[in-house]
Amino acid sequence: MPLRSHLSVLIWLKAIPQGGPLQWGRITFIGATWLVMKADGDLQRRAVSWAQRTLSLAALGLASVSLVTPLVSARIFDKWFSFPNLALLAPVPLMTLGLIGALWAMLKHLPHADDRWAWAPFAGAVGIFILAFHGLAFSFFPYIVPERLTVWRAASAPESLMIIFVGTLFVLPTIIAYTLFSYRVFRGKASELRYY
Repeated sequence: MPLRSHLSVLIWLKAIPQGGPLQWGRITFIGATWLVMKADGDLQRRAVSWAQRTLSLAALGLASVSLVTPLVSARIFDKWFSFPNLALLAPVPLMTLGLIGALWAMLKHLPHADDRWAWAPFAGAVGIFILAFHGLAFSFFPYIVPERLTVWRAASAPESLMIIFVGTLFVLPTIIAYTLFSYRVFRGKASELRYY
């Protein structure tokens, strides 16, 4: 079979996790860890069970993308597996594996009676996904469309970018303030709806 056919097969293998059960596993996993943090009682116990079941799907999805991406592009393979990048980037997959292992062990012991550590699964899930996005960003940079369109070719004219920058100076602080306000309003555990 020619190399082009092998690459087509690899591209399809990479695309399967993006829309299939592994993607649903990642989304369900992060949602379940959010519920572990925000709920209590029976819903929290069910959320722990959901998180335990979907952690393996999320890990399998991350592993499949991580293993296939360097095989699809020689440039990405060289970025990750050439020295000194190999030594400098080794902490990314090692920390991801460590977080997955820590979550696996932690979820076996949750929920606690005093609700200690209910926040840790969500924090671990966020850490895993930040590391995964870091790895993808490093892999694809400077391309937006792999091997076809760079960040600089996709950018607008400098004048347009300046207008966007000035707008961002006003909009971004508003978004941050509103986000902090909403997190303050909705902090703590979700409780039964009561009317006063």
